[in-house]
Amino acid sequence: MSVIRVEGLSFKYAGADDYSLRDISFRVKKGEFVGILGASGSGKSTLCLTFNGIIPHSITGDFEGNVYVKGYNTKDKSVAELSTLVGLVLQNPDSQLFNMTVEEEIAFGLENLGLDVEEIKRRIKWALKLAGLEGFENEFPPNLSGGQKQRLAIASVLAMKPEVLVLDEPTSQLDPLGREQVLSLVTLLNKEQGITTIMVEHNTDYLLNFADRVIIMHKGEIILEGKPRQVFGEVEFLENLGIKIPTSVKIGYRLKREGHINTASLNEREVIEELKRILGKEL
Repeated sequence: MSVIRVEGLSFKYAGADDYSLRDISFRVKKGEFVGILGASGSGKSTLCLTFNGIIPHSITGDFEGNVYVKGYNTKDKSVAELSTLVGLVLQNPDSQLFNMTVEEEIAFGLENLGLDVEEIKRRIKWALKLAGLEGFENEFPPNLSGGQKQRLAIASVLAMKPEVLVLDEPTSQLDPLGREQVLSLVTLLNKEQGITTIMVEHNTDYLLNFADRVIIMHKGEIILEGKPRQVFGEVEFLENLGIKIPTSVKIGYRLKREGHINTASLNEREVIEELKRILGKEL
C-alpha cells in the first residue's frame, strides 16, 4: 500500500525563472525507508516541502500535478491537518526549537492538537524514551549538544504520531557523535517502530546499509532510482554527478576493474570476505 503517491509533480517558486521540480512521479510504501540524494540545487528540499503541504499552502508558486498522503490530496488539506500524517525535520534543529524546556518543546504541537493533559504526558514520555532524552525534560534546548537538539526536533515531530517521517539532511550540521546518534535513532524508528521514512542524506554508506530504496535527483528530476546496491553500482554515473560513493562500493569497484570480482556493489562484510579470498589465493 502506498502511503505517499506523487504524480506528475512540477513546481516553480514565485518569481523564479526555472522549475525546481520537473514532472516527478513515484510512490512510497508503508514502512519503507527511501533515501534521496542529489547535488545542491537538485530539488531535494523542495520535494520534502511538498509532502506536508508547506508547498503549495505556505510557499506559493506554479504547482502542477498532485501529491497524495494516505489518499488525501495535499492541495485539499491544511499544513496543520497534514502534520498528523507527515512529520518534517529540517537540517538545522535551531530553526525548529523555540520553547524554554525540552518538555515544553515536545508538548507544543500536542497542545495545538487540543489533546487532553494525560495524553500529552503519555506522548511526551514515549517520545523522550525513543529519542534517548529521558532526564532532559527541564533542560533549556540551546544548552543541548547538536545531536541532542536534532533528536529533540525528531521527538517533537514523533509526539504528533505521524505516519511518515521526512528528514531533510538531518545530520549535515552535526559532529560525528551527533551524526551517529541521529542515524541510530532514524534506524530504530524505521526498522523497529515501522515508521515510513523519507530522508535526504549524503551519508551514502548509511543509505547502502539501511535504505530500502534510493532516489537520485538532478536539476529537479528523478534520474535514477532503485535498491541501494543497484543504484550505487552505477559508480561512474554517480561520480559524474558529484555524489559520494559508499566506501565499500569504491573498494568493490576497484576489485571489479582489476578482474577479481563481478560486481562493485558490496557492503563492508562482503568486501572483507572478498579481500580474504583474494589474498588467500595470492599467498
